[in-house]
Amino acid sequence: MDTTAVDETTPPGENKPPVINPTLEPSSLQIPTIPSATAAPPTDTPQTEAPPAPSPPPPPPTPFELDRQTVERLTKGRGQIVAELSKVIVGQQDVIDQILIALLSGGHCLITGAPGLAKTLLVKSIARIFHLKFQRIQFTPDLMPADITGTEILQDTGEGRRMIFVKGPVFANMILADEINRTPPKTQAALLEAMQEHQVTASGIRHTLAEPFFVLATQNPIEMEGTYPLPEAQLDRFMFNVVMDYLPEDEEVAVVTRTTSSMPAPIEALFTGEDVLRFHEIVRKVPIAEEIVRYAVRLAAASRPHQSNTPDFVNEWTSWGAGTRAGQFLALGAKARALLKGRAHVTIEDIQTLAYPTLRHRILLNYRAEAEGITVESVIKRLIETVSGNAVSSKVRA
Repeated sequence: MDTTAVDETTPPGENKPPVINPTLEPSSLQIPTIPSATAAPPTDTPQTEAPPAPSPPPPPPTPFELDRQTVERLTKGRGQIVAELSKVIVGQQDVIDQILIALLSGGHCLITGAPGLAKTLLVKSIARIFHLKFQRIQFTPDLMPADITGTEILQDTGEGRRMIFVKGPVFANMILADEINRTPPKTQAALLEAMQEHQVTASGIRHTLAEPFFVLATQNPIEMEGTYPLPEAQLDRFMFNVVMDYLPEDEEVAVVTRTTSSMPAPIEALFTGEDVLRFHEIVRKVPIAEEIVRYAVRLAAASRPHQSNTPDFVNEWTSWGAGTRAGQFLALGAKARALLKGRAHVTIEDIQTLAYPTLRHRILLNYRAEAEGITVESVIKRLIETVSGNAVSSKVRA
């Protein structure tokens, strides 16, 4: 018999021994770790490299470098110009050189030659090579100044009627004044302002011409009846008087064969008007020795009769000589010729070569010279022989 006392006041189950919970096993759920901000990216992720810093732009070319590039382009372009002109022109190399020199110098040209020598074709082809706006004016006895410069017409507009100025053919880059000696002096004088001032005045309003601006006028020396010789004031504004003569037999055969067998190839533009303006600046920058300038001045001054240093044959055969503008065109043309020949300096040969186109329309012979059969060419030749450049050449070499 169990004699253990039992407390009847304790609720049932209170005297049971405490139940100890078993140890909890770690859970199979894995809590992912959050990478820190400084943690390296996974190795399997492709890494992109930062783009390199852009290189600084090249410095702009210096003025000297720009001049050098222009000179190289002009020197190399001479052969290309001759190649393009050879598509339509046979021979006449001296004529082409003189027109190019005048074009690069910014001067006007007077072309004298018989009909059918491709004067118009040559000028039109040069305009295409330099991509210049070309206009041809056929001068006739009834041509009026307004036919060249332009005129005002009455036109209806939204605001009513008003006068509108219609530009004439002179508003172009290259003008071919064909047979300029067939129109009266009143119409010839219409070109004076355009040639010298590069502008046209109509009804008191000035209209500026586009640059560059050139006038190349042709003359027919055969049919002089009914013509109007150009006055000396207008002749002096032409830089050169270029004479076109008949071709040798072989070259004339080539012309006939080519023009009767196939159509000529089209001429491609090599330069622009902006290039021509740049060439004008480069030509004026070509250095020239003072002694060579002095030689050009003495050569022009020797053609003036009744001066202290005038040769006797000039007093005997001429009634008028070249002015100061002749010396300017001799020096400027010599610079352009030096560049076309690939030289950066002017020589005596440049002055002597350009003496013929520069002086032949500025020296006026008298009746005695005409009676003796003396020509302007022979007078210029004797001038070159009299005003020797040997002393000048020795000073330049020294």
